[in-house]
Amino acid sequence: MQDYVKGIFKHAIFKSDKGYVIGLLKVVETNIIEMQDYVNKVITFTGYFAELNENEKYIMYGEITNHPKYGFQYSVKESERIKPEDKDGIVEFLSSNLFKGIGEKLAIRIVDTLGVDALNLILKDKTCLYNVPKLSEDKINIIYDTLVKYEESHEIIVKLTELGFTMKDALNIYNTYKSNTMRIIENNIYRIIDDVDDINFAKVDEIALKSEEDKYNLNRIKACTLYIMKELSFKKGDTYLSYSEIYEGVSYYLKNEIDSDIFDNAISELDGEFKIKIDDDRYYIYEDYEDEEYIASKLNFLINKDISEYKNIDVLINELEGKYNITYGDKQKEAIIKSLQNNITIITGGPGTGKTTIIKAIVELYKLLNKYSEKDLINKLSLLAPTGRASKRMSEATLLPASTIHRFLKWNKDTDEFMINEYNPDYSNLIIVDEVSMIDSRLMSSLLRGLTNNIKLVLVGDYNQLPSVGAGNVLKDLIESDLIDVVELDLLYRQDEYSYIPVLANEIKNDTLNEDFLKEKEDYKFLECPNDLILPSLVNIVKKVISKGYDYKRVQIMAPMYAGVNGIDNINKVLQDVFNPSDLKKREIKYGDIIYRENDKVLQLVNDPDNNVFNGDIGVIKEINYKGKSGKPEITIDYDGNKVTYTLKDFVNFKHGFIISIHKSQGSEFELVIMPISSSYKRMLYKKLIYTGVTRAKKRLIILGEAMSFMYGVRNNSEITRKTNLIERLQNNLNKN
Repeated sequence: MQDYVKGIFKHAIFKSDKGYVIGLLKVVETNIIEMQDYVNKVITFTGYFAELNENEKYIMYGEITNHPKYGFQYSVKESERIKPEDKDGIVEFLSSNLFKGIGEKLAIRIVDTLGVDALNLILKDKTCLYNVPKLSEDKINIIYDTLVKYEESHEIIVKLTELGFTMKDALNIYNTYKSNTMRIIENNIYRIIDDVDDINFAKVDEIALKSEEDKYNLNRIKACTLYIMKELSFKKGDTYLSYSEIYEGVSYYLKNEIDSDIFDNAISELDGEFKIKIDDDRYYIYEDYEDEEYIASKLNFLINKDISEYKNIDVLINELEGKYNITYGDKQKEAIIKSLQNNITIITGGPGTGKTTIIKAIVELYKLLNKYSEKDLINKLSLLAPTGRASKRMSEATLLPASTIHRFLKWNKDTDEFMINEYNPDYSNLIIVDEVSMIDSRLMSSLLRGLTNNIKLVLVGDYNQLPSVGAGNVLKDLIESDLIDVVELDLLYRQDEYSYIPVLANEIKNDTLNEDFLKEKEDYKFLECPNDLILPSLVNIVKKVISKGYDYKRVQIMAPMYAGVNGIDNINKVLQDVFNPSDLKKREIKYGDIIYRENDKVLQLVNDPDNNVFNGDIGVIKEINYKGKSGKPEITIDYDGNKVTYTLKDFVNFKHGFIISIHKSQGSEFELVIMPISSSYKRMLYKKLIYTGVTRAKKRLIILGEAMSFMYGVRNNSEITRKTNLIERLQNNLNKN
C-alpha cells in the first residue's frame, strides 16, 4: 500500500498561481512508521493541488523530505479529499464557506432529514432536498451546484493524473477547460498543445499512445507535423521548410513512413486552420510567414518614402569634430549623413571600426538639426539593443536612456505578447538599433509593428557574427537585398601599434589569417596546450589573472560547448572554487547538482522585463536567505546595481557565469576574454563562432588550446545556410509599388 498521511488541512503558508502549495496539516492517521510520533501534531507539506479548503480532511500520498534548513516536511505526489461521514462532519461541511448562504441550522435540518448519506443522495438526485423543511429552490440549486462542482474538479484532476499528467499539468489543463476537460480530451487530446501553456507534443503524445490512441489518426499527424516544423525551424534557424524534410521528420518521429495521402491531408487542414502557410514550395509556420511579410511591407514603405534634405549638415559635422576633437573618416561621415537623411539605413562593420562613435554623432546631429532640447530629444529618440549589456553601452556612449527591445515593446512574459504594437505604437521618430545580427525574424517584425510610419530607422550590426538564435537571418538578408543604403565600415579606428585584437578579427573575417596569431602581443596571447591539459591550464591562468588584480567582473571566459570535461558546465564547477571558494561567511544553497554561493558570478537565461533583466545579463549573487515560516529559499542577484530577488521556482532562470557560451556572449564586451579552443569542440568550431568570441574582447584576449583546432575553426565556413525568403519578399513588394 502507498505511504499516506490523513489529516485536516489548517492553512496555506504559500500558494503560487500554478497551484503549488506549502501548507500545514494536522495529522490524524498515517501508515508511515517514521511519522507515528506526528499523529495529532501539525506538519508542513508541499505539492500541487487543485483546491484545498481549510478544516477539511485529506489523504495525502507522498514521502518524507528534509529541508536543508527547516528539516522535516512531507512532499505530496497525490491527494484526495475525504468526505465527512458522520453527522457533525457533514453539518460542518454544509455550513462552511463553500456553500454560500447555508448556515448551521439549515445544515442540521438537511442531515436530520436525509441522514449521514445526505451528500451522496443529493448528488444522485437533488429533488431529495425538497423533503427538507423551509428550504428554498435557490438554496437547493446552490447546494447541488456547489457539490457537483466540488466533486467534479477532484474527479477530473484524478483522471488526468491517472492518464499520466503531473499534478501541475493536470491543474493547468483543468483550469483551462473546467467541466469540459474530459470531453475535449476524449475528442482530441492533442488540442492541449495549443490551449495549455508548458505542455508539449511529446508529453501529450506519450499519454495518448498509452490510452491506445490510433497511431495514425489525423489529429496526431497534424500535431506531430506542427511539432516537427517548430523543432526544425528552431534547430536550423529557417523561416520556412521543404515538404520533404517535414515528411521525413514526421516519419522519423513516428518510427514509420506514413501514408502520403494522410500526411497531405494533415498539411492541408493545418493550412486551412491558419497554423501553417503553404507558399509555392515553401512551408511556413503561419506566424513566421506573417513576420516575413510584415518586415518586407514595412521596410518597403520606408524605402519608398521621401527622404529628408539637410543643407547645413556638413557644417554641423565639422563643428562636432571640433567639439570632440575628432576627425570622422569618409565612411563614417557617409554613415552619419545617410542615417539622418534616409528613412532606413544599415551601418555594418567589425570591432574597432567606429560604430559606437557614429551612433553618438547621429544623436548629437539629430538634436542640432531639429533644435531639440534634451527633453525633446529623449521623447523623439529611442536607442535599442537585443541585450541589456548592449543597451547599457549605448547609454554610456550617448549619455541618454537606452533600452532592450523587449522592454521598449513592453513585453508581457505571461502572455508572450508585446503591449507596444500596431494598435498601440510608440511615437519615437529616430530609432537606432544596435547588435542587429542577434535579432530574429519574430523580434524584428514585433519591433516594426510597434513603430509608426513616421520614423528614421538606423540598424547597426556586424553580419559576420553569429546569426540570431531564433529563425531568420534578418541583417544579412536586408544587406543582400540591395534595396537599403548600407555603409560598411572597413577602417580600423580602435587600433594603435600595440593593438592586435581588431587586426585578428579582420583577418578571420577576410580569410587572411597568418602565423602572427601565435605570437604574443601587448593585448593578445595564444597559449598552446593539448586537449587533456586545457582545464588545469585554465585554472592556472585564472589564478594568475586574479593575482594581477582582475576579478570576475572584468574577465570573462567563454567556450563553444556545454558538455564534456572541457565543457561549460564542468568548467563552471571547477572555476567556482577558484574565483569564489567556500567560506563560512558565505551562505550556500544546493539546487539539483549545483551549489550556489554568495559572491558567485551568474548568467541570466531568460528575458524578464518586469525586473529589467534580460537573457545574457551577468550578475553576482549578493544574498542567499530563507524567508518566512516555510523557510523558502531566496537568492538576490546584483546586475550592475539592479538587484533582483529569485524564489525557488525561478532558480531555473539563471546559471553560473564564470564561463559562458560564445553564443550567450553576443551583445556584450569584456575587458579581458579567455577562450579555450580544442579538438573536443570540433563540431562547434566554425568561422562565425570564432570571430564572435574574438570580438567580445575589449582590451585583452587570451586563447588557450590547440593551434590546429583554432585554424580549423577559422577556415570552416560550413555553417548551415538558413532558408529565408525575406530578400525575395522585399524585392517583390518593391515591384508592386
